[in-house]
Amino acid sequence: MTKLTAMYLITASARTQALGQVSQSVVELLRSKGEPVRAMVRLDDSLAGRLRELGAEVVVGELTTPADVLTAMRGVTRMFFNTSISVDYLQKAAFVCAAARELAGLEVIVNLSQMTVSQMTLTDGQESRQQQLLWLCEQIMNWSGLPVVHVRPTVLINNPLFTVCATRSVRDHAALALPFGAGRTSPIAAEDVARVVAALLVDPPGDGQVYGLTGPQVLDLKELAEQYSHALGRPISAEDIPYDDWVRQCLRTSGLSDLDQQHLAIVARRHRENRYDRFTRDVEQVTGQPPQTVEQYIASHRELFT
Repeated sequence: MTKLTAMYLITASARTQALGQVSQSVVELLRSKGEPVRAMVRLDDSLAGRLRELGAEVVVGELTTPADVLTAMRGVTRMFFNTSISVDYLQKAAFVCAAARELAGLEVIVNLSQMTVSQMTLTDGQESRQQQLLWLCEQIMNWSGLPVVHVRPTVLINNPLFTVCATRSVRDHAALALPFGAGRTSPIAAEDVARVVAALLVDPPGDGQVYGLTGPQVLDLKELAEQYSHALGRPISAEDIPYDDWVRQCLRTSGLSDLDQQHLAIVARRHRENRYDRFTRDVEQVTGQPPQTVEQYIASHRELFT
């Protein structure tokens, strides 16, 4: 019997560097294996050009427009759903599920979520708006009856918390200034999340599986600063800045959207409450390779701190 060729759809319209890098890396990994990839983007811009250079078919459209979603998903058998959090996030998820049911033939949807979702309930009102939307998105996809796999990383190393907000203090004051208190965390690189996603797309597991992704180490603020020091080759101290001061001095001057600021404020507070003290071996179990350490990631992105 002839083996049917899979067709992959990657939504690559995430506007944040952290989320966008996951999708781009998934496209790169799949194309390196010679897999046929279609990437859906909002604009025909430099990102679309880079994806075409990788050999991906690029479809320009909006996940909030049903006709665009149907066009992008026609003939697709495996899909990675990843898009920026926005007020219409659930609408995007619902349209994708409705289109998948109408077109049929989808073998798997890999959905990028967040590990905090594993702690949430219907009546939980203490999370950020983004986290609530991610939780609801998982519910919608589960209710759809489609073959869905959820990937839940802790916090990405290239999240604005560690780049936009921490870069200035590291660059200007040789201090990693974050309001973490005694909280511990296990950040993971976007490239490692992408490796897991690509592996699950190429060899789909049973639907309903959930993968919690962490970095290889659980670190407190002092240990994080030590990793920055080793990576940058200069002393970086740990500064447990008071939460309200951090919000005022760092977050409010970051230039991020109100939605992103509200999310990061909650994420920082949850770090202080030790909610990110998590460790799993899911990355290595799925891909056969351990994830990068914070030191390894920072060392390969020194330009952020110069």
